[in-house]
Amino acid sequence: MIKYILTALAIGIVAGYLNNNFSIIANNRVSDYLFNASLILLLLVMGLSFGLDKEAMGKLRRTGPKILIVPLAVASGSILGGLVGGLILRLDPLASMAASAGYGWYTLTGPLVGQIFGAEWGALGFVLNFLRELLTIVTVSLMVKIDKYAPIASGGATTMDTTLPILVRYCGSDVLIVAFSSGFILTIIAPFTIIAIASLA
Repeated sequence: MIKYILTALAIGIVAGYLNNNFSIIANNRVSDYLFNASLILLLLVMGLSFGLDKEAMGKLRRTGPKILIVPLAVASGSILGGLVGGLILRLDPLASMAASAGYGWYTLTGPLVGQIFGAEWGALGFVLNFLRELLTIVTVSLMVKIDKYAPIASGGATTMDTTLPILVRYCGSDVLIVAFSSGFILTIIAPFTIIAIASLA
């Protein structure tokens, strides 16, 4: 499945490059519409998968406090990782923490961190969080051997949408609720966390 995902990503990059250079699709609204439509379809399919599972509510009860523990642990680990990375590389530790507090949501982190800490940090925040999503997709089959929740931690906010199908495929359907709820919570808190860290600067 990973080879199909990487192939689709490569085709998308080539299509975007050709569009920017040869104006195949003059209006960028088309690409926005396709992205939003595919995301809605993805969530619909995941919802159907959950709804058709007769043991779904039982799984939800068995999951218990993990629904909150997982996203809080992921958020804490991401911010701590940003701090440690900033100190090792002798970068602004607060800016490093803010860039890591996007939890994989690169379309938010890049512009928001860029507005607060400058264009270079915005670019770093974008790349850092984009690579987080990409590495989750590429290494999920290895991480699941460590623990089935490891890919959820790696995916961060993306586990509610783009990385959700591959997590279910490799980790099993029983991680669907934890993955979706973790990604949802991280998506909600990401902008507030970045702004809170920036306020310390």
